[in-house]
Amino acid sequence: MLLHWCEACNVPVLGKQCGCGRRTKKVEVTPPGDIRPAFDYDIRRINSVSEKQFSAPLIPEGHLVVLNKAPYEDRMDEIIVDGEVLASIRFEIESCEWVLLPRLEGARRLFQGRDKKDLKKWVVIEEEILPFILKKGASILAPGILDADTEIKREDEVVVLNPAGEVVCCGRARMSGKEMIEEKRGNAVKPRWSAEPAAAKTLESGKSWDDAVKANEKILNLMIEEAHAFIKDVSRSMDLKVSVSYSGGKDSLAVLQLVDETLDDYELMFADTGLEFPETLENVKEVAEYYGKTLRTASAGDSFWESIGVFGPPTMDTRWCCKICKLGPITRLIDENYEGGCLSFIGQRQYESHARSISKRVWKNPWVGNQVGASPIQEWTALHVWLYLFRTKAPYNPAYEKGYDRMGCWLCPSSSLSDFFQLEESHPELAKKLNSHLQAYAEKMGLSSEWVKYGLWRFKRYPKVLQELADRKGISLLPSQGALKELHFEVATGYRPCKAGGISADGSFGQAIDIEALEESGMLKPAGKVSFIEGAASVAMGESRAQVFASGNVNGRSEDEKTLKKLMRKVEFSVRRAILCQGCGVCVGHCEHSAIEMKEKRAWIKDSCIHCGACIEVCPLVKFM
Repeated sequence: MLLHWCEACNVPVLGKQCGCGRRTKKVEVTPPGDIRPAFDYDIRRINSVSEKQFSAPLIPEGHLVVLNKAPYEDRMDEIIVDGEVLASIRFEIESCEWVLLPRLEGARRLFQGRDKKDLKKWVVIEEEILPFILKKGASILAPGILDADTEIKREDEVVVLNPAGEVVCCGRARMSGKEMIEEKRGNAVKPRWSAEPAAAKTLESGKSWDDAVKANEKILNLMIEEAHAFIKDVSRSMDLKVSVSYSGGKDSLAVLQLVDETLDDYELMFADTGLEFPETLENVKEVAEYYGKTLRTASAGDSFWESIGVFGPPTMDTRWCCKICKLGPITRLIDENYEGGCLSFIGQRQYESHARSISKRVWKNPWVGNQVGASPIQEWTALHVWLYLFRTKAPYNPAYEKGYDRMGCWLCPSSSLSDFFQLEESHPELAKKLNSHLQAYAEKMGLSSEWVKYGLWRFKRYPKVLQELADRKGISLLPSQGALKELHFEVATGYRPCKAGGISADGSFGQAIDIEALEESGMLKPAGKVSFIEGAASVAMGESRAQVFASGNVNGRSEDEKTLKKLMRKVEFSVRRAILCQGCGVCVGHCEHSAIEMKEKRAWIKDSCIHCGACIEVCPLVKFM
């Protein structure tokens, strides 16, 4: 995605030429560059953080602002105003706070025309050391510092000035402001951005999103015409009833608007997961009335809350909730309302994820046999979508104006940690409900409240940054092995979102599992080839694979349901044998390869096991429990 800016109109443009006829300027943004508008809430948050850090707002009134979500360990947005990337704002996991990382143009706007004594987080350096910073990218050493804000703490974002008070550098402090003044050696500031002094560039204010729509009109018209043609061609090529799958999000609303402009005969479908924002439920009603079309709905009710005690919190690796709360209602909705199947136009875009970037534009839903999906906006960016919605005045979800950049289940484990802190502000009753369940689960598994606070429940395989955080904070990532209970195992099978092909299953024993006992006993070997990492075991049966986690969760993947069920059954029984083995020795006599021996009144599987699984079925724990 290439973002451009018309400096004459002072609006973002999706091409090299503005609607006014002038050539546009290219804005360098971090890929993939899915640009979106900043709403008033976003601007207030940015300015609030800026005032807290530097004692001055970053964004002046009357200027359009766009945000670009950049790759980061949590959430980070680049802030673009007047065609310049002024700064990034990101959510720091350890402090659980938003931090502004100004670039040179943003720093100039903060400091130009203001007395530094009225501002914060500034450092003044000697003129003589500037060439070393600009030409060699050298760090700023303490001996080269003339003055500094004494409130600066180590790791703070700081703005570096020359003796004349002009911005020459932005970076991160490596020592406190007091140390910068007093120390005679050591790195004081690590530069991120540096350049010769220059004046801040500001363009004309007073522009609106209507002005941006007008500037992009020709570009939008081409995209809209192509989408209309696609909708006509696909709907004519299939003898199926037409529906629009509406989620309450901007993308599905854009698709609905496009379909409404193209076809007369269609219906709306909405699957209520039971985890929707209140604004989404209201928006669905408003949208159905606005377009005057039949609304087909199905709800998962309290399925999530009834299942979380069995499966534990959903994670990025084990999103059992999608199968129970989303796939189930959609399947019922289509089966009950579309006897011959249906064609569903869906708001899928390639910029949303890698899987969607390689997805076909028309596809057969492998999990709902009588649904064909089609995406008219596959190649649109978020800015295309928003400009189109602003142009048509379509009724978008007001939750976007409360700091959320995506709609969907409000407790989705794929959400950033910042979203859950945002939830405490915007919907405290929902945050309280989630936190109550998470704390109860943590207590049950012997995990700390900090495991909940830092969003560690969202992972089975922890990213390195979270492992390091846990080490620094002394947070255990592995559940403690409490008193053994009777092992109950439940599994849900179905579609696994954002994964290419195959079928997946998520199961749970409802209690912690001693992974070391699995490894020492070798009991997983009869089920397939086994490997272990800290807190998890992996079992491969041909191309199929299942993973057992210390939390008691099990997930599996295969090309077909029959094979996957067989593997999950073997894994379930193998875990039962490892944990509850009574040392009867029945399995020893049934192994034709002498791969089982008795030690300490328990059965142990040797490395010579050929994974035939014959010993599994004869175990009394399997036959009678």
